[in-house]
Amino acid sequence: MTSTLRPATTTEAVQRPGRWLALSVLVLAVLLVAVDATVLGLATPYISEDLEPTGTQLLWIGDVYSFVIAGLLVSMGSLGDRIGRKRILLLGATAFGAMSVLNAYATTPELMILARALLGVAGATLMPATLALIRNIFHDPRERSLAVGIWGATASAGTAVGPIVGGFLLEHFWWGSVFLINLPVMAVLVLVGIKLLPESRNPDPGPWDMISVVLSLVGMIAVVYAVKEAASHGVTGEPIAAGLLGAAALYAFVRRQLTLPTPLLDMRLFRNRGFSGAVLADLLTILGLSGLVFFLSQYLQLVQGRPPLEAGLAELPAAVGAVAAGLVAGATARRYSVRAVVSGGLAAIGLALASLTVLDESTGYPVLGAALLVVGVGAGFSFTVTADVILSSVPKDQAGAASAVSETAYELGAALGIAVLGSIVTGVYRGFAAPAGTPEGAHESLGGALEAASAMPANTAQDMLASARESFVDGLAIAAGAGAAVLLATAIAAWFMLRNQRLVS
Repeated sequence: MTSTLRPATTTEAVQRPGRWLALSVLVLAVLLVAVDATVLGLATPYISEDLEPTGTQLLWIGDVYSFVIAGLLVSMGSLGDRIGRKRILLLGATAFGAMSVLNAYATTPELMILARALLGVAGATLMPATLALIRNIFHDPRERSLAVGIWGATASAGTAVGPIVGGFLLEHFWWGSVFLINLPVMAVLVLVGIKLLPESRNPDPGPWDMISVVLSLVGMIAVVYAVKEAASHGVTGEPIAAGLLGAAALYAFVRRQLTLPTPLLDMRLFRNRGFSGAVLADLLTILGLSGLVFFLSQYLQLVQGRPPLEAGLAELPAAVGAVAAGLVAGATARRYSVRAVVSGGLAAIGLALASLTVLDESTGYPVLGAALLVVGVGAGFSFTVTADVILSSVPKDQAGAASAVSETAYELGAALGIAVLGSIVTGVYRGFAAPAGTPEGAHESLGGALEAASAMPANTAQDMLASARESFVDGLAIAAGAGAAVLLATAIAAWFMLRNQRLVS
């Protein structure tokens, strides 16, 4: 049956002359989200100096976006399947631009956390819609693989554009300017998208179940919060209660999906071993990477003393490697195998992270740049192929829900990575030996230590900063080792779970 239908769908793709222009609009949305995520790391020292958040508030500024977006992605993906993916993409892009302005002009840590959370609500509409539209625009499997590769390469390019543009802005303007760069991209996306993007939706979607939406949101946020609090402050009553609440909500969510005639998320998708393996690989890979990446910009600026633009350029090899690998990932997986490309990519990332366990304050850039290049190549191969596997495993009517599962794994991994690995860095840092008279705020973050040093005698400040930087680097090295262990274990798991998995030719 499949082979009989394939020529018709390929013909349909050929008869859609605007599909590549439509793709250019979709990748603008990806660029919007990727740039926003990467500029935050560069801006963190400036936000820390200006808003004076505590260490815990600083972590919330970094991960509340991922908490909210992880909780809402499945719901928004399903909503896009119902009301139209083009419509929800354009509405979300408009809201994303508006919330970027709120981020730029936040005046307190609490307002910044709220602004990041609202940005997560808007961001939850963008990523599932873009992948789902690709699934419905590109019917030919090889064209779809290339489109997914371009989609992934653009996300990686955003990680390069973000630090470079952000670094330039931070050297010439105040930190809020890094969020305002979203506005022109959003404007182009909306104005051009109205003309070029075709609308698509599930023709028989059923009702949007609000109980499932609430259960999904409560479950995801509560579980991630529990992990974060346990990692930061130990296993106490509060994280245990939050974890139990989250687990109960997610259990109720799954049970409800299995009984609804038109569920928010079809749990039968997970019976496909390739689908489940790809989702698990995405989640654990981002978990192993994100906590480290969140603190890398601080290492480059606050430990090695690089200006923001130079720090942004220093992270460029990772994006270059990811772009190059993403564009050839589909063809490589067809020539060899899905599991070889995904497992090989994950193992490469793991080994690169392992090399960073020897990081110190004077580590030369060739070592760091080479490790980042390998990380980028590995991520480009693995993420592009797993996205292709996830999209090709489901009917196109369910593309939004499947894309949302993929993006939920990504964002949940980011939140957990920042919570767990970030808390390792923070926990090790807080224990640094400080001279007498050191303000308490110096133990909250490395940015806080630099701020405190300005009010201390020169010799005492120098000793305090040397100790603080050494502890920060020690924490970063331990987090890199933990991330490496996660990535290498994931590579082994992917080898078995993606056995016999093939991309459609």
